[in-house]
Amino acid sequence: MTELQWKAIISGHRRDLSASILRAGLRIASFPYGAAIRGRNLGFDQGWIRSTRVDRPVISVGNLTVGGTGKTPVVEWVARWFREHGRRVAILSRGYGAEDGPNDEALVLEENLPDVPHLQGKDRVALAKIGIEELDAELFVLDDGFQHRRLKRDLDIVLVDALNPFGNGRLFPAGPLREPISSLRRAGLILLTRADEVDQLTRDRLKTEVERWAAGTPIGTVSFPAIELQGLGRASLPVAGLVGRQVASFCGIGHPEAFHRTVEGLGAKILATRTFPDHHPYRGADIEDLARWGRECGAEILVTTQKDLVKIRLGELRGQPLWAVRIGAVVTDGKGKCDELLGDVLSTLS
Repeated sequence: MTELQWKAIISGHRRDLSASILRAGLRIASFPYGAAIRGRNLGFDQGWIRSTRVDRPVISVGNLTVGGTGKTPVVEWVARWFREHGRRVAILSRGYGAEDGPNDEALVLEENLPDVPHLQGKDRVALAKIGIEELDAELFVLDDGFQHRRLKRDLDIVLVDALNPFGNGRLFPAGPLREPISSLRRAGLILLTRADEVDQLTRDRLKTEVERWAAGTPIGTVSFPAIELQGLGRASLPVAGLVGRQVASFCGIGHPEAFHRTVEGLGAKILATRTFPDHHPYRGADIEDLARWGRECGAEILVTTQKDLVKIRLGELRGQPLWAVRIGAVVTDGKGKCDELLGDVLSTLS
């Protein structure tokens, strides 16, 4: 079962008999998964499972769900905040989806933050020690670290996607939840991402629900505006370059619909869209297929995400221009509290 097929089943978009049978099987499978997650969290909470503190502050950016909540631009924003305050920061991540070398998220972060080293591997504790000994890092940003409790952190930032906060409310594999919603109580800061894409009533209801699980935890909102269009290497154009252009939009990320809406919101006329699984490794056959698809739909430009472009590494597909939309993170509500919490971490450094 592919990622896209799984999403169609758990979301209820597929309603045929085989999908119903698969949903029932996934719900059964979620019970042992849930028991394992609850047992593991209890072990960390009670100190039965050891959590290691390294001799540097750690800020984790994570979420509760499988799929895209905007972790990469928020990790970039946090790391940039500390760099702008003159600190040597390093990013730690598992490297999900990597085949040979850094994964797409690391490549994006290295491109946007060339002066911030990025260490990837399963053992984030070992990576932190390398960062201290070899890179003289003063602090770490732990990418997708909410479930990685082996490494103690000084601040847990948890992202909740306002467009689809908790999916169907079920634990994996019957739903997108990696752990129960009640785990939000561990967060030190909760950021509602894409909150600008829902109405005020929806935002208020989501805040109320989050507060029910994490009373007293600061809650902010984040938007992901388009910053520029990026081509191969350092080539760039203003996002206004898409206004009125006929484009074909494709991506392989956790929240593809949000990307296509962004492209449309920039004034482009989308003739066709394609969606690949998250972290999709583009092969030669994919490039040929995309080039043919772009020609057949009559697109002037092929548009994708920065995460996809760093893997394709081409400025055009068989003569058709290829541009990526670079996304940034902006705290739209609660920035003062965010600065205060990051400042508290900063103050622990001598």
